[in-house]
Amino acid sequence: MVPILRSKNRQLRSLAAETIANVAQFQRARRTIRRQGGIKWLVALLEVASGTVPKEEEELEVVRAGALALWSCSKSRRNKVMIRSAGAIPKLARLLKTDNESLLIPVVGTLQECASDPDHRVLIRKEGMIEDLVRHLSSENPELQKHSASAIFKCAEEEATRHLVRQYDGLKPLVKLLQELKNKQLLAAATGAIWKCTLSPENVKALRELKAVELLVGLLTGQPEEVLVNVAGALSECAKEANNRVTLRKSGGIPPLIGLLTGTNQPLLINVTHAVGACALDAENMVIIDKQDGVRLLWSLLKSPNPQVVSSAAWAICPCIEKAKDAGELVRSFVGGLELIVGLLKSEDQEVLASVCAAIANIALDEENLAVITDHGVVPLLARLTVTIHDPLRKHLAEAIARCCAWGNNRESFGTHFAVAPIVYYLGSPDPLVHRATSRALNQLSRRAENCITMHQEGVVKLLIEMIGSTDEVLQEASASCVSNIRRLALANEKARTAGAA
Repeated sequence: MVPILRSKNRQLRSLAAETIANVAQFQRARRTIRRQGGIKWLVALLEVASGTVPKEEEELEVVRAGALALWSCSKSRRNKVMIRSAGAIPKLARLLKTDNESLLIPVVGTLQECASDPDHRVLIRKEGMIEDLVRHLSSENPELQKHSASAIFKCAEEEATRHLVRQYDGLKPLVKLLQELKNKQLLAAATGAIWKCTLSPENVKALRELKAVELLVGLLTGQPEEVLVNVAGALSECAKEANNRVTLRKSGGIPPLIGLLTGTNQPLLINVTHAVGACALDAENMVIIDKQDGVRLLWSLLKSPNPQVVSSAAWAICPCIEKAKDAGELVRSFVGGLELIVGLLKSEDQEVLASVCAAIANIALDEENLAVITDHGVVPLLARLTVTIHDPLRKHLAEAIARCCAWGNNRESFGTHFAVAPIVYYLGSPDPLVHRATSRALNQLSRRAENCITMHQEGVVKLLIEMIGSTDEVLQEASASCVSNIRRLALANEKARTAGAA
């Protein structure tokens, strides 16, 4: 069939391309087409002699058949690379300006398949196709709307594209599509596009004005998981804004979100935990989460075999502990809960470790809970992690160490487990938040003489003096206090030596 694509007869080329479109539904056929050099000839069929849009019926059929075949072929990753290399994107950009729906559907279908590739996403944006995709969201054809929304869903991974969607007023038709309750595929594409658009705070503000949160809350029940994943993702981003958290609560969105924590769909659990965690930043929301047994459900997800579910659950637990009225008692009410979260410090996943350290830092604010996690061996496990070079982990690890120092002999234990020297080097990080947490940890550790000696040997004083010049008052104070502790020890040793010499 591939050689026929080069025929001078338009009808033959059209029939060959349509046949390839049907056959290429199978992986083996797609591979054969690529190896036979068929991709470049299919791309050549998109060339229109009369300008942007094919005017003759025969020419239209050839172009349409070529687009259909490329759509089928684009389901393979290697074929996407070949399609891009053959120069298909500029040709598809020109065809996207037509109003002929029979041609537009395979063109947009090809684009939404190719948009899963980052290089294609850049080309789609640079060729100015976002404006046309937004325009087709308002089409009367549901299939064209679905593929346009799906293309935006994938392209909106990039911040520049999210800005363009807002600039071309694309959020309004996307929100309107949330009312298409019967067409689940269209609904999934629209909610997916909205989710990715909410990754930009400016879009969240625009969506709030369009009353999108209320519509999204209405989709939390009675929808397929494909839709729920996107809805939960969008709400998790919207809930980062205080006004949206209030709207979400008043719209009755928290109970159905909590209900979704009992599911098994991994991407859904990840997005729902993020959403619940964002909601918990509001004290009134936290009351509802507590009543709905949300914290217990989040804690149970710490047993998940999926590291992403575990880390997202641990991150969500942090604001829940911060905002709960009696957080200490709430945490103690979970049988085996503290032992479980301390045990997660043995994980090999960096994100799990960072989130668990953040949770432990919050748990340690309660003295009784701090005593329990100390008994479960939190000190040696935290000390073991201090050699990390992962800045997000360093930040939360240092904070956890600072707060764990408040119990018993933990300061001394950190020293005996060789945790002090590695922490000093955190001050060399480019992240100011790492500096703040590290200075707090060093300040707490410096209350033991042996730790001061270790710090001094590692050259901490010079680094801390630099930190004292920071504009961050917390960092200034902790650094100054740590230097003061080291200085006092040095003076005491000097006096002891002088007295001994006398």
